[in-house]
Amino acid sequence: MQRLEGRSTAAPHLIVGLGNPGRRYEGNRHNIGFQCLDHLAQEHNIDISKRRFKGIYGVGEIDSHRVILLKPLTFMNESGASIGPLSRWFKVPAERILLIYDDLDLTLAKIRLRPGGGSGGHNGVKSAITALGTPDFCRVRVGIGRPAHGDPIDYVLNDFSVDQLPVIRQAYEHVEKVIRCYVSEGVHRAMDAYNANRF
Repeated sequence: MQRLEGRSTAAPHLIVGLGNPGRRYEGNRHNIGFQCLDHLAQEHNIDISKRRFKGIYGVGEIDSHRVILLKPLTFMNESGASIGPLSRWFKVPAERILLIYDDLDLTLAKIRLRPGGGSGGHNGVKSAITALGTPDFCRVRVGIGRPAHGDPIDYVLNDFSVDQLPVIRQAYEHVEKVIRCYVSEGVHRAMDAYNANRF
């Protein structure tokens, strides 16, 4: 098993933010996974700058639990091409992998954690399922709302509006709390604590 920074060989948690690389996509609704991961890294002093496995990642701790934070740089639809190789290299089992991504069908900033399931039509999740050979990994879905008019594709590939930004920044903080509970107490405890309309 690949050792992390000379620490124990127990499998770390792999936390993946889904998004599209490049400055033009930074503020997009579709990039909320990247945005949440950046906030998580900042809160826990984890440097996401190692370039390998078609992504950038950092190794660190959240409440004394070893984690790898990964941002695939493959574009959303090919996220699995980064997640699969990195998880195999570090011997991270699927049940210790968590993806953070946007959900059109949740109201703005609503958060839902689940331990597995289908892709829900999300191409990044679909790619991860294919690469890992299983849907049995955890997910944090962050609501971006569905537009009342217009093409949903245009909506997700545009930035949050000025009036949405304060609510979305609160969502970053809420996701960080969910992740801390997840790595410390497990997915079911985190679901009990945070899925009951708390946010």
